[in-house]
Amino acid sequence: MKQRITGISSMATRQVLSELAAGYEALSGHAVAFEAVGGVDAAKRVLAGEAFDLVVLASDAIDRLLASGHLVAGSRVDLVRSPVAVAVKAKSAGGPPHPDIATEDALRLAVLDARSVGYSTGPSGTYLMQLFQRWGIADAIARRIVQAPPGVPVGQLVARGEVELGFQQLSELMHLDGIDVVGTLPSAVAYITTFSCGRCTASHPGVDQAQAIAGLLAYMNSPQAAAIKRRHGMEPV
Repeated sequence: MKQRITGISSMATRQVLSELAAGYEALSGHAVAFEAVGGVDAAKRVLAGEAFDLVVLASDAIDRLLASGHLVAGSRVDLVRSPVAVAVKAKSAGGPPHPDIATEDALRLAVLDARSVGYSTGPSGTYLMQLFQRWGIADAIARRIVQAPPGVPVGQLVARGEVELGFQQLSELMHLDGIDVVGTLPSAVAYITTFSCGRCTASHPGVDQAQAIAGLLAYMNSPQAAAIKRRHGMEPV
């Protein structure tokens, strides 16, 4: 009997989950539907008891949902490791020359030189604010910092010219039109987010549904899934 599996995720994993879902559907015949929203909103909806089968978020958010009893104990499955990248408006659209971000010092200067700096509401945004504080430049650039609304890619702000230098997960930047991805953060200040999956306690699957969910989780960490993850700027865990 064919089953329908539902899930919710943050925007960072939207495209990789879409392709993984399609792959599992083709393999198993089970339908898989992930809704992608801002990570904060996804967590709120799970906390409110919406009956998704699965939720995919940054690992620390998954751990908080486990601690609150909204995910099945022991159900966390790590899926991908995702780096933060830097983007500017595409040269083909009249964008600026690519800044040097090869080293920590070069990246710091690029941030100081930018007319505006965009970041997200997710874990990468939290990290960047801490990095700017550590560099001692947070106050100097405070009026030039733009936080993208939940669910809105920073790259969209960059493409529209509202932000000169944008920071977000590589997976959220690499497929957007109108921007150039300059590269990921240099190794000295690299930030990698692990995205994980958990089973929601609000869902009460029958035996067949539970088996279908288990099959999806196994597929998402299978060797054939690794190439899909890399295609979307992520690494298998």
